[in-house]
Amino acid sequence: MIPPRSGLRPPPPQGGATSGPAKPVPRWPTNVVLALAVSLATTAAFADSVALQGMLGNRALLIVNGSAPKSVAPGETHQGVKVVSTAGDQAVVEIEGKRHTLRIGDAPASVGGNGGTVRSSRIVLPVGSGGHFMAQGAINGRAVNFMVDTGATAVSMGVSDAERLGLDYKTGERGMVSTANGNAPAWRIRLASVRVGDVEVFDVEAIVAPQPMPFLLLGNSFLNRFQMKRDADQMVLERRY
Repeated sequence: MIPPRSGLRPPPPQGGATSGPAKPVPRWPTNVVLALAVSLATTAAFADSVALQGMLGNRALLIVNGSAPKSVAPGETHQGVKVVSTAGDQAVVEIEGKRHTLRIGDAPASVGGNGGTVRSSRIVLPVGSGGHFMAQGAINGRAVNFMVDTGATAVSMGVSDAERLGLDYKTGERGMVSTANGNAPAWRIRLASVRVGDVEVFDVEAIVAPQPMPFLLLGNSFLNRFQMKRDADQMVLERRY
């Protein structure tokens, strides 16, 4: 099926200076300064987001802050993420003293000390086979695979994907979309959140069509919030608002 290409149609310091000799500036012992530097460096290494991409035996394939996957065994630590245990399709990790359970296929968990807010504003997507840009992401916290489509007016999906994601699409606005096979009924809905990598956007319009689609389309209701630039074999999205 060729995905829909059109939008829905309706069916300062205090106090003054003091006189007297200047007082010596206190100096910290060298060991205190070194300890402080180590503490700051360790804090900076903590993760903001972490995802479990897969398993290699009992080793977890972790993606931390959008970096390349890293194989980590129980007891080992990578970028502030310690793998406590692994079993089946899930891993228990410890970050800043707190434990989290990760499962393969789940959206990246926001686990840093920033109160759960995703701070990144930049997405870099490599070109895939056929010249398409693919992206792993999430809709309302549920993992999905996107294909970037600048010709789609909104994030678009088929009914089967909407049902898998638990979306109550039938309460959305009914309308029609134009496809290669003519007009087809569809529903316009609002998604609570759409996430690609470490970037999350809220209240995003989406269209649900009855026909199955091979990929969920990352359309302009998401893309228009970014400045897009093609850089060699990469697409760079810089968030505007």
